[in-house]
Amino acid sequence: PLSLSRAMRELRVKHQNYAWGARGSSAVRALALANAQRHDDARPEDFDDSTPFAELWCGTHASGMSDVVGEDGARTPLIEHVKSAANATLGERAVARFGDDVPFLMKMLSVARALSVQAHPDKALAVKLHESNPEAYKDDNHKPEMALCVSETFEAMSGFANADAVLAATRRHGEFGRVIGDDDAIEALRKAVESGQSNESAALRDAFKRVFTALMTAEKGKVETELRAMEARVRDEGTTATSSSSVESLFLRLCEQYPGDVGAFCAFVLNYVTLRPGEAIYMAANEPHAYLSGDCVEVMATSDNVVRAGLTPKFRDVQVLCDMLTYKLGAPEILTGDVVDACTRRYVPPFDEFLLDVVTVSRGTAYGVVAKSGPSVWIVHRGSCAFASAKDSKTFAAEPGAVFFVDADEECGVVVPDAATDDFVAFVATTNI
Repeated sequence: PLSLSRAMRELRVKHQNYAWGARGSSAVRALALANAQRHDDARPEDFDDSTPFAELWCGTHASGMSDVVGEDGARTPLIEHVKSAANATLGERAVARFGDDVPFLMKMLSVARALSVQAHPDKALAVKLHESNPEAYKDDNHKPEMALCVSETFEAMSGFANADAVLAATRRHGEFGRVIGDDDAIEALRKAVESGQSNESAALRDAFKRVFTALMTAEKGKVETELRAMEARVRDEGTTATSSSSVESLFLRLCEQYPGDVGAFCAFVLNYVTLRPGEAIYMAANEPHAYLSGDCVEVMATSDNVVRAGLTPKFRDVQVLCDMLTYKLGAPEILTGDVVDACTRRYVPPFDEFLLDVVTVSRGTAYGVVAKSGPSVWIVHRGSCAFASAKDSKTFAAEPGAVFFVDADEECGVVVPDAATDDFVAFVATTNI
């Protein structure tokens, strides 16, 4: 049986089979299967190769609650475990700031095709949306988030591009301009740019909002006609969906994945970002984004609120999305992490709910993990180790697919034997207060 420590608990976690997830062998499928196998819970029908594996959820959100696994195999929802002794599990500072729940949700994503063009509401809007439409908006929390690339590349659209790039696209692609259809708005944006208005200016942001809203609310028939024409023309010019890293290639890929969807034009409105391993981006509330391909570790405030407007068969709340956005323009900040010590690199977004550590311990090394003031969740990604709680001196055999919840103020030890076949790598989310 699994050994049990009072301050360190192993979790049985949930996975989500959303349509955009990766089929066959993927990071999420491998970790989900390994997690199930650790707890003798891997039913073959749940891990079919033809099923898309999109997300692994580690946390207390009701849509994918993790369970604490006891020494006898008995399971307790993580939220019950946390609430039973909140000051011990979460730490007094986190309880004072966030209440008696884990304030973050940690995920692994395997993205095979684009997620929806979306944004997450701020706290005030989340409360309103949850009250008015609880079916679509399951909770009343905001959802700032951060994504760390853990595959060869991770592609995303994140935040609005600079206005001059969008104007250039309307000139280069007449179909794009015709779908926007609001010549006055395009002219207002052009004047704001040519008069030297900064990205922060109200005039420029207002004009950009008019252009984006006109695009996303364009009549469906017009969108489909212009998309078909532009897709054919761009292909005739020699571009393919995989020929380059240009926004035109991305546009074609989105057309293939979501035929007739206005979201394909967002390739010309949002920043197209390709992350390399060890690079991360963060998304504040009310900022548009869409993940495109690759594997990432994602951490967010504990919420599942998504306002969608394109690249999706799901419910779209287009006017809410267009109204809620900040219209902050320009490339997103790419985080490369800060070195904490020889084994830990830390990614710190401008949010209180979470930060992310990548812990890498080489073969034949013992590493003492400094106690954190809030709770932490560990996903073991690679390698193996003996994982010990200082308070209880009990040890887990940690391998890929193992997920742990560690109480606040708890020191841990990671020991990787000389005979290990690989270095040990884990992703660790904790609070940022």
